This record gives sequence, structure tokens and C-alpha cells, in this order.
Amino acid sequence: MKMYKILLLVTLIVFVTGCSTKEKVAIYNKPALYWYNSIIKEVKNQDLEKADDYFTSLSSEHVESPLLPTSMLMLAHAHMQEEEYILANFYLDEYIKRFGNAKNTEYARFLKMKANFDSFLQPGRNQQLLLDTIQSTKAFVKRYPNSKFRPMVDTMLVKLELANFQLTEETASLYGRLDKPKAKKIYDEKIQKSPLKDAKMIKPHVSWFRSLFE
Repeated sequence: MKMYKILLLVTLIVFVTGCSTKEKVAIYNKPALYWYNSIIKEVKNQDLEKADDYFTSLSSEHVESPLLPTSMLMLAHAHMQEEEYILANFYLDEYIKRFGNAKNTEYARFLKMKANFDSFLQPGRNQQLLLDTIQSTKAFVKRYPNSKFRPMVDTMLVKLELANFQLTEETASLYGRLDKPKAKKIYDEKIQKSPLKDAKMIKPHVSWFRSLFE
């Protein structure tokens, strides 16, 4: 009798699971507005995984929908707020590639720079991304010299340059501690050639336990 109850329970679980799976799979071939509203709903609920899934359905079922570019920017903003900068950049890259034009590319490129800038949560991390962001920021200023975002871009560029200069100083100091004079000399020369060498900077605070590994 006990074994019968167990088998009955297992059968019930399998049946319910199968029904829920079928119900989930059955959600397809919906109007573009359905997927768009679902994205908005999940963004508000802060369930970005579901929102991403709904965007996949929107983009695959409605490849020419005018709701796609708006959805991309919305999801880029949402992922930036959650500090998920790689995903934010994915949507911005896709937006520029698929829908970029003379009017809207400027804003998308600005958001991409801001996403990279905001990703530097800790000093001395991801030097290559830091250098790439400096170059892309300079390119933005050259391409859009009269941009309404110019004040924010200039501020970001100064902070990025200061961070890079500090990283150069720390690298020179590290090679000195490791007794590698040739390598230290290379970075010392970079410091002397930098226009920031006489700048009075406030170094970012590093907690004591992180400082053991920096």
C-alpha cells in the first residue's frame, strides 16, 4: 500500500511538471506588443533573465518590429542598473549594428562608454578595458565635438586618465619591489612624460584585506 502511494505521488509530480512544461512551451507566436509588454513587466519586477528571454522571442518572431530598438535600450539601461555591464554592452552593440544612424548612434555610444566607465568598481582592475575605454572616449569627443553629452564625457575621460596614471605609478612601484630595474625604468619614463605627473590626486581607498593582494 505504501509503495502504491509513492508511485501515485511520483506519477502526479511527473504529470504536473509535464503540464507546466507544455504550458511554458505553448507561449510562442505572440504579437510583438505582447513580448514588449512582457519585457517591461519583468524589468519592473527586476527579473532580467525573463526579460532577456522575452526579448529573444520578440527578436526572433518579429525581426522588423519597431519595438526592437526601444527594447534594446530599455534592457541596456536595466542591466547597467544591475551592474551587469557585459550584457548592457551586448544590447548596445546590437542596437548600433542593427538600428544605428546619424541621429541615434551618438546616444548609444555614450551609453556604451558610461557602461564601461561604471564597470571600474575597483581601482587597478582590468587595465586593458581601461585603455580601450580611454581610446573610445577620445574617439567619441572627436566624432561628436558638440555633443550634449560632452561635459559628462570630458569628466569621465579625466577620471579615466587619472586612473591610468595611478595604475602606471603602482606598476612602477611593483617592479621596484620585485627588483626589476629595466621594467621599472619603462614605467618611470611614462610617468615623467605624462601631463598628470604634477597633479595632486586623492588615491581611492582600498580596504586593508584587499591591500594585501593589490
